[in-house]
Amino acid sequence: AFKAYENDEALLTKLLDVKKKNKENFAKYVKRESGIILNTDSIFDVQVKRLHEYKRQHLNVMNILADYAYLLNDPDAPFTPKTYIFAAKAAPGYYLAKQIIKMIWAISEEIRKNPKINKKLSVVFLENYCVTLSEHLMPAADVSEQISTASKEASGTGNMKFMLNGAVTLGTMDGANVEIHDLVGEDNIYIFGKSSEEVIRLYDTAGYHPQDYYADPQIAELVDFIVSKELVQIGDPENLGRLYKELCNKDWFMTLLDIKDYIAKKEQMLADYEDRMAWAKKMLINTAKAGFFSSDRTIAEYNRDIWKL
Repeated sequence: AFKAYENDEALLTKLLDVKKKNKENFAKYVKRESGIILNTDSIFDVQVKRLHEYKRQHLNVMNILADYAYLLNDPDAPFTPKTYIFAAKAAPGYYLAKQIIKMIWAISEEIRKNPKINKKLSVVFLENYCVTLSEHLMPAADVSEQISTASKEASGTGNMKFMLNGAVTLGTMDGANVEIHDLVGEDNIYIFGKSSEEVIRLYDTAGYHPQDYYADPQIAELVDFIVSKELVQIGDPENLGRLYKELCNKDWFMTLLDIKDYIAKKEQMLADYEDRMAWAKKMLINTAKAGFFSSDRTIAEYNRDIWKL
């Protein structure tokens, strides 16, 4: 029934007002809890989930570095303000995941200390991700990052919660993204990257070599930034160096494979965000179609197909 209002400008305007209020409420929560001040007039681009290489938080970081390099080249260049929000926990013994957290923090600090850029671009890593934080964050999100390597995600539920709250998904055809894509249609989700079949084929044939992609100057520039003097001065040179070598020599979850397509798709998404009514329609359709993920429907199907109670 909600989808019947997808062309009702009065309702779409109200939807945008609700999203703005949710962003303001979330910003108050963050300031109270951590002292960080968020720009509520920026796009809230959110990736919150367990910190793991297959979730590819570092792919998101590569795009942030592309944004930062663009603004470093010309701080006055046209640029829609963006706030990249991360929250995650890493397993105690997962060394590389902890280095990715440190890298995100170092980039956040590097951007924060640049007064010409930090009004347009900011990166926030929120501590102690938990249900209370997510209850404030999910209604405030504009973009839902669901960028795992295709074939690796069983089916997380975070993307469903973001969808219900009117965030638009940017993701691979992996996990529940496949069902979201089928529900909302091509115009209301942003899909990028190699398919599950292509990724599996590369694993099976040992056909993925990150050095081949690192040879691309655009990709090399982003990867090299990890060990640039700017980041090394803030972060730990040894740890950043290990992360850099991991990407160049192993890259188990194929970050470099999808990076250019990811950046291009995100640029398209952010350009579409400028048309506020069109974006509000995407929000409405995502919310309207989220009912498919009801636990009632899910459990009924489990019972019909598996339990047969």
